[in-house]
Amino acid sequence: MPTESISFKKTGYFSSLICDYLEESSTLQPFYNNFPKLENFKSQIEEKQESFGLVTRTKLVESLQKQYANFEISEFTSQNIESLKQENTFTITTGHQLNIFTGPLYFLYKIVSTINLTTELKEAYPDYNFVPIYWMATEDHDFEEINYFNFKGKKVRWNRSASGAVGELSTEGLKDVFELFSKDLGIGKQADFLRNLFSEAYLKHQNLADATRFLTNALFSEYGLVIIDGNDAVLKQLFVPFIKDELLNNTSYKSVTETIEKINSLPNHSYNIQVNPREINLFYLGENLRERIVFEEGKYSVVDSDISWTEVSILNEVENYPERFSPNVIMRPLYQEVILPNLCYIGGGGELAYWVELKQFFDEVKIPFPILLLRNSVLIQTVKQQKKLQNLNISVEDVFLKRDVLINKKVREISNIDIDFSSQKKYLKEQFEALYKLAEETDKSFLGAVKSQEKKQLKGIDNLEKRLLKAQKIKLQDQVLRMTDIQNELFPNQSLQERNTNFSQFYLEYGEQLIPQLIENLKPLNAEFLILTL
Repeated sequence: MPTESISFKKTGYFSSLICDYLEESSTLQPFYNNFPKLENFKSQIEEKQESFGLVTRTKLVESLQKQYANFEISEFTSQNIESLKQENTFTITTGHQLNIFTGPLYFLYKIVSTINLTTELKEAYPDYNFVPIYWMATEDHDFEEINYFNFKGKKVRWNRSASGAVGELSTEGLKDVFELFSKDLGIGKQADFLRNLFSEAYLKHQNLADATRFLTNALFSEYGLVIIDGNDAVLKQLFVPFIKDELLNNTSYKSVTETIEKINSLPNHSYNIQVNPREINLFYLGENLRERIVFEEGKYSVVDSDISWTEVSILNEVENYPERFSPNVIMRPLYQEVILPNLCYIGGGGELAYWVELKQFFDEVKIPFPILLLRNSVLIQTVKQQKKLQNLNISVEDVFLKRDVLINKKVREISNIDIDFSSQKKYLKEQFEALYKLAEETDKSFLGAVKSQEKKQLKGIDNLEKRLLKAQKIKLQDQVLRMTDIQNELFPNQSLQERNTNFSQFYLEYGEQLIPQLIENLKPLNAEFLILTL
């Protein structure tokens, strides 16, 4: 299928931190390990191989087999799980929340990026095995972020109260969501597939973690994807030393705070800090409970509860019930890297922005820091939409412009009169330069009056330019309307398609070819935003 691409920077949708990272800015190099290039994976493999033992591999495989006990999986996925016992097997990981019916479209892009990178690595390093991992964020507790998806301009929402870790949340009530969604799907083979997928996932599984595993497995099992739930007692046991260190020494707080200070002091850069650490970056899990652990007045306690411990008793709790301790956004990446033979984490811009805060922390606890890779981003357009853009002479760069900027640019281009007053402004500024010089030589008290007059006249020209542009928009309203319509189709709510629309809308159009086309066209190491015509 035809493809085009644009740099992430030129889209205007990615932060300066991410753009600088992709350009390998020397400013950011202290905050990551190996840059995501094919040749850099060799040293990452060697580093991870030295620190990841056979005992951990054995427990990881036992846990995964137990998690998959009641699920049908492909031979490829089964082989991948079994291969994790071998010292030459490594993982590539992405993670995502348990959004209803996958949430935004980029859920697919994360996983396809992960699958495709393992394929590339196997070709480059045939002596090793590479397993794609999807980490389910079952311990998150922000239900409002995951309880809906967007379909054909509507918000399909699961309305209910919720508390505690979302993975354990009962799927009760999703039948009503299914019935409403089913009506909007219409008829046909693709619609029937989506109905069955939703029904099998959410109406035949008791909790959100199992439903999400079924759904993701149904979409990606043939590619060998392995799905992991970190909310697991055996896996948490592997993390016990780090939980204890967090409680006793606040290592993450100290390290990440120092890193944030270094980032904030970088010359000529103003990067937004994604997350700030707490003194203890752990939650306590219970039935309908996931609340922060704090240390105050000589004791440990759980916020908004009557649960508390002495130092001795909380360490006993960790030893006996590690599954009750849940890492927050600062500690979760460490937990992932402790229990997986992982080489690379693939995430969105926001995720990578908080990962770069963690390098010093990983160094402190002596766990290899993974390669960080920005996931693939895609704009899917139909052949008809592509032709509309061509007829309107809208380029790839143009279509990513904000609406007003796009319209103003194109109106200036197609107008039969010149609406660019830049030359007049330049001439006016030259005239005022002469007036400034005259005032300097005669009476400097007139400088303020000259400046005021310059500002007034430049503003007047700006206003004339805006009025003329507005008049031309009215005159060319048919072209303006067509440009607005096509951009609204591709950028719903003036945001990236992938951050808004659910995959089901595209499955109705492309059916079972949707994911294979993504597998064929997404190149995870290319570091460009893909425009895919299907």
